[in-house]
Parts: sequence; C-alpha cells; structure tokens
Amino acid sequence: AQVQQHQGAVALLASYRTGLKLAMWHSLLLYGLYNAQLVPDGADRGVLDATGTTLGGSAPESEQLAVFITVLWLIAISTSALSAINERELRRRRGDLEALTDLAESLERAVDSSNIARSLLDSVVDTFGFPRGVVLAGPEGQLPVLASFGLDEMTARRPGRPGRSAVVDEAHRSHSTLLVRNLDVESDPWLTSLMPDAVNLVVVPLSAEGRPLGALVLEQSDLAGGRIQRRVVSGLERSASYAALALRNAWLLEQVQRLAATDGLTKIANRRTFESTLEREIARATRSAEHVSLVMVDIDHFKSLNDTHGHQAGDEVLRNVAAALAIECRDFDTPARYGGEEFAVVLPGCGPEEAFGIAERLRAAVAAAPSVVPITASAGVATFPGQAGDADTLVRAADDALYESKRAGRNQTTSSQGVPPEAQVDALLRRAVYQRLGRQPADEHASEAPSPRGSSS
Repeated sequence: AQVQQHQGAVALLASYRTGLKLAMWHSLLLYGLYNAQLVPDGADRGVLDATGTTLGGSAPESEQLAVFITVLWLIAISTSALSAINERELRRRRGDLEALTDLAESLERAVDSSNIARSLLDSVVDTFGFPRGVVLAGPEGQLPVLASFGLDEMTARRPGRPGRSAVVDEAHRSHSTLLVRNLDVESDPWLTSLMPDAVNLVVVPLSAEGRPLGALVLEQSDLAGGRIQRRVVSGLERSASYAALALRNAWLLEQVQRLAATDGLTKIANRRTFESTLEREIARATRSAEHVSLVMVDIDHFKSLNDTHGHQAGDEVLRNVAAALAIECRDFDTPARYGGEEFAVVLPGCGPEEAFGIAERLRAAVAAAPSVVPITASAGVATFPGQAGDADTLVRAADDALYESKRAGRNQTTSSQGVPPEAQVDALLRRAVYQRLGRQPADEHASEAPSPRGSSS
C-alpha cells in the first residue's frame, strides 16, 4: 500500500499545476514514509516493510508530523488562493491587451473620422460593458457627435451637430480622466441633452501632441456604485490615445485631400477635380442611359475690372461669384473654377432644357453677387450624349456655346447646336451596348446595369 501511495505521489508531482497538488504530493510521501516499518534485526537492512499496518515512531514525532502537514496545507491553500487571484487578473489584462490590439487593427482599416470613432466606441463597450457612450471630436474646436451607443434614436440621428461641454473642457484642462457623478444641466446643457439622466460618467479626453481633439464619454452601470477600477481607466486611456492619433491623421489626410481638390482662392472644385468628376459622371450616364450636362460660365469684362480696380478687387469678385454658383447648384452638382474668370458646372441627370434653365439661374446669381461694380456673365450649355460623345467633346461643345454668347453681345446663355457625327455615333453605340447588357436575362449571367441616378432641381 505504501508503494502505491508513493507511486501516486510521484504521478501528482509530475502533473501538478497548483500549490494544492504540491501539498498533496508532500502529504502522501511523508505519510508513506512515516508508515513504513524497518525490517527487524537479522533481515536485510534498508528495506521498507510494505506489509506493516501499525504506525511507527513516538507520540512527539507524530505531533511534529501533524503540525508540519498542517502548516504545509495552510501555505498551499494561501498560495493557491493568491495564485487564483493573480490568474484572474492576468486573464483580464490579457483580454484588455487583445482588445487593444484588435482596436489598433480596426483603426488601421478605418478610412475617416466617423469610422475611427465607431471603432473606438465599439471596442470599449465590448471590453468593459458600458451601457451608454458617445465620442465627441472635431478639428475646429467644436464637438460634433462622431459615434454613439445606447442613445435614443433621435439623438443618434444627429451625428454632425456640434456643441461644447463643460466637463470635456475640464478634462482637457486637467489632462486626466474625470469621474462625474451627475451632469449639471445649467453648466453642461448640451451633453445633458445627449445623455439625459446620466450618472457615473467617465470622461476621457482625446488629445494628440498636446492638442485637444474631443472626448470619449461613457456611463457606468448603476451597479458600479460610482467607482471604477484602475484597470478600466488605464484601458480607456490607452484606447483613447490610439484613437486620438488616428483621428488627427485622418483629419490631416482629409485636409490634404481637400486642398488638392479645391481651388485655393474660391474654395470650390479645381480643374483637376472637375475633369475627374466629369469623366465619372459620363461613365455613369453611359451605363444608366441618362444625360449629363455641362454649363460654362465666364464673367464679362473681367480684365477691365481687374485693370481698373486692382487684383484684390478682382479676387473678391471671383470668390463671391464662386459662392453664388455653389449656393444655386443642386446638392449633387459640381461647380468648379475652370481657369481665370471662367467657371464650369457639371449637372448629372440633367437634359438640355433643364440645363438651360439652370444656366439662366446661374447667370442671375452671378449678376446678384456682391461686387465693386455691377457684373454680368455669359454661359454656354452642352449635353451628353446629344451634343457630345465624351468628356472632351462635351467641354468643347459647351465652350463653343459660351463663345457664341460672347460673340452675340454677352450677358446671355447659348445651347450647343451640334456635335461631330463620329462622336455622336460612338456615344450612341456605347449606350446601346450597356442597355443591351442591362436587359439580358439572369440565366445569361450578364452584369446588370446600375439603376438610373435620380435628380432634382
């Protein structure tokens, strides 16, 4: 029996994972050795008598052994309890680290500030279980709602509404996370309207290179009792720092793209953007059998205005004309500065008659724009495919129509009257091919043409 006990102890030693198993091994080993009886005189020395059934040794030795085993078990139980606590904490920290790694990967895939904010909020909500939260951030000092969780539907539908928050400003001044028991309606009405009846708020500032960008605002569960673990605060601050850097980079990229796509003086699309937009709209119109019209607008006698009143006055007129054109255009139209005092407006889904009417409204808007002297404009209109076969011929046709307006006395609109026959045939053939592909039955596995793009004036 003692031999079997010793074999079991050795097996436990080979597989132990906690202090309890180690204590079990020591107890079995000592118990086996203590119960072993030495063979009487005359027999082989040093051989354990496995058949002995009486306990050897004196009473003091028995008490010492019992005390030793008791102490051993107390130490083992204490060590095991502390180890279990450490294991739980390690598992939590491992989970937090994995969540932070997933967030970093998600931020790398995010393409704009809204996606970045959504990735941040989803990560902290999934990791720490907050019932409500909102990400407030903006590059210009305002705090639009970029992402929200747990808010009512009406609040969630106003993601672009900017505002200010007293607790967010305080978090940035202190450069630390704030724990707010209740919001003050008088000092923080905007955040209160976003998260009514909120209690136990955690306000984590979003900043990059010392520049405040916004905040991550979260509401704890009512069961939290107004307290928050340091581990949670640390995880929130790390996540917020990752997201803040991503937001700053996204805004810088958006600014660069905006500068590359807009005219520096007038702040509307530049010629490069105009050309790419026109190519894209013509390709779409070819697939969907729609029209695309182009209006070319030129300020009359602009050189004389420049020579008489100076280039600063001329620049101001250009800015005012660009603003007037942008206001008059539909949401999906593209006004652009084509060059000098000449502007171009791309009108998707717009036929010849509607385009002529829009051109007349654009001319009227130019005449009403603020200027040091009264100004007028001439316009030319052309439509794809009726008067052009591609982007180049459409621009040429609209420009020729503009020249006709100039030649006829200025301050008027002229529609293009014709197109080279080869360009007309080419455009009609391409449209026929796309329409034919769009009408093929499903069993022919043809690519169906996109549905026509809606338009409104």
